[in-house]
Amino acid sequence: MLSLTACSGLLFFPSKQWVRTPADINLAYEDIELVTADNIKLSAWWLKTDQPVKGTVLFLHGNAENISTHIASVHWLPERGYQVLMLDYRGYGRSEGTPSLPAVFMDIEAGFNWLKNSEDVAGKPVFLLAQSLGAAMGGFSVGDNPEFRNMLNAVVLDAGFGSYSEIAKEVASRSWLTWPFQYPVAWSMPDEYNLDAVIHQISPTPLLIIHGTQDAVIPFAEGERLFGLAVKPKSFLRYDGPHIGTFYDVGNRDLLLQFFNNSTTAQ
Repeated sequence: MLSLTACSGLLFFPSKQWVRTPADINLAYEDIELVTADNIKLSAWWLKTDQPVKGTVLFLHGNAENISTHIASVHWLPERGYQVLMLDYRGYGRSEGTPSLPAVFMDIEAGFNWLKNSEDVAGKPVFLLAQSLGAAMGGFSVGDNPEFRNMLNAVVLDAGFGSYSEIAKEVASRSWLTWPFQYPVAWSMPDEYNLDAVIHQISPTPLLIIHGTQDAVIPFAEGERLFGLAVKPKSFLRYDGPHIGTFYDVGNRDLLLQFFNNSTTAQ
């Protein structure tokens, strides 16, 4: 029988090679090393702002590539006054180790711990912005851990999904080559860490769920389903675009910052 680690490893598609650094796109930053509870060293970037600091964003990327490509989703935040901590999970980029569940939750914990102990973060709002697999894992982490929840002014889950087995079955069913394996693959997925089970516990922290109607990776209906499971205060941003293409649209950037501002002033 496959081990849980082997099964959950099917979720991760890391790339070790950086394609750019923040300096290549004229962003001020620091290379940060995070250390997990099991002593794995993680690579992270701390994106700085030269504006008055409005808040800090912890960014959790999806299942492929690494922070050097996913920076496309957050590079614009520093010029709008937001600091960003973006980390690579174990096995991604220059981070040590091999990604698997539940080990990756220690990587997310290391990110929260770094923010908790940073003088640059103290006294300002903190937000979670997570995409795709990062949204599934980050949403679970917040829903399952009151300490993380209490650190945050708001949570944003972009193109997330609620169940590892259901999304694996959905993906396998799309091709005649993998169609016969949809149920074995689904059965191999872990079910202890599903966002479905805890999304209601993110409340009373404000929650924004985002999903593109043209998402060919995670069906748009999954975003609607998660929204139905969530508890107020909650909002839904629907846009006409592809998987994690949200912030190519300047209007969506403005809507995100409006949500941040409203979440801060409401508390």
